[in-house]
Amino acid sequence: MSAPETGTGPAGPSTSLALSTHQIWTRTRGVLIVLTILVTAGIALAAVRSGDQHGRLDPRSADRPGSRAVAELLKQQGVDTRVVATLDQATEATGPDTTLLVTAPDLLTKHQQQSLHTAMAPSGGRTVLVAAGTASVETLAPGVRAGTQTSVSAREPRCAFPAAQRAGTVDIGGERYATDALPGAQTCYPSDGLPSLLTIKNPDDGDTVLLGSPDILYNERLGEQGNASLALQLLGSRPHLVWYLPSLSDQSAAGEGGSGASALADLIPTGWLWGTLQLLIAALLAAVWRARRLGPLVTERLPVAIRASESVEGRARLYRKVNARDRAAATLRAATRSRLAPLLGISPADAHSPEVLLPALSAHLPAEDWDLDGLLFGPRPGNDAALIRLADQLDALEREVRTS
Repeated sequence: MSAPETGTGPAGPSTSLALSTHQIWTRTRGVLIVLTILVTAGIALAAVRSGDQHGRLDPRSADRPGSRAVAELLKQQGVDTRVVATLDQATEATGPDTTLLVTAPDLLTKHQQQSLHTAMAPSGGRTVLVAAGTASVETLAPGVRAGTQTSVSAREPRCAFPAAQRAGTVDIGGERYATDALPGAQTCYPSDGLPSLLTIKNPDDGDTVLLGSPDILYNERLGEQGNASLALQLLGSRPHLVWYLPSLSDQSAAGEGGSGASALADLIPTGWLWGTLQLLIAALLAAVWRARRLGPLVTERLPVAIRASESVEGRARLYRKVNARDRAAATLRAATRSRLAPLLGISPADAHSPEVLLPALSAHLPAEDWDLDGLLFGPRPGNDAALIRLADQLDALEREVRTS
């Protein structure tokens, strides 16, 4: 049978380009392997790093970043330490004989920060804010701004604050603060003119202490420099210590008229949001760059002459590779109808119309049992054997019309 003609007549029924399981695995295994490696590496890295961060600033933890050592020393001095994880527990415990230690002020939402400031400012007690940054310092300590961060190193107090003078050199740094000449404010351990320890007098004889970094509270660094002295003086000035470990599961994070989802979104730093947007744009550009061109095929002159039989065999292999029996059958039928039309005196426009082609073909053929409708316009073959049988029948039909 001669090579099928393409581009004439309709393409027939919808083409099945479904891939087999083996083909899908072959094409996607590289991506799956890379993703598996990335996920495994991420889990391993998280597991390794989780050991270093376990119990961070927790007075019950004896790990290196924990704070059990300072809690035990305070206990020996008669200071009662109470650990809380919710805002309600923290605000209820405020009072003139209580020190409130907030280990992660930046984790608090704006609503939580405002509620905490409203409760602690007139309480007459002391509030110690550890590493309060731009996300919280302006709400919890009005009149104070967070400057650029600095590295943690041994620094001298260079101030008149009694606790700092007695402690001397300590390991401090991290957040640095700037004030607008607040009355009674004392600045200590400066770096480039900005302090990492700031104390502010509150109404009713209370005060707020801003500690730029938590290093003096860690178990592993408590015995160095004057870290223990400064930590005990800041946290042991009153008989009761409330150790507040903010938690994302705190229901107060929803705020008034808000939701937990919006509160969680507020905790994401702006830089991460911009980074995610940039990655999304990069992914879209990469997708556009790597996407296949959509549109009609463009005919190009081949650089060498290719025999028609080779072209037919190559196209047949492509159809077989993707199991496109419907497309192959439609091409064979369309080519046969296009060649039969001029033999029957039918215009090319009506060659693919069953209402015109079938009556003319029945009148031209001798009386034989031909299933013309099923042969020229029937369903797709169910398997390769049926496709070969269809090709043979179409070839026989065309020979019959030419010789009759």
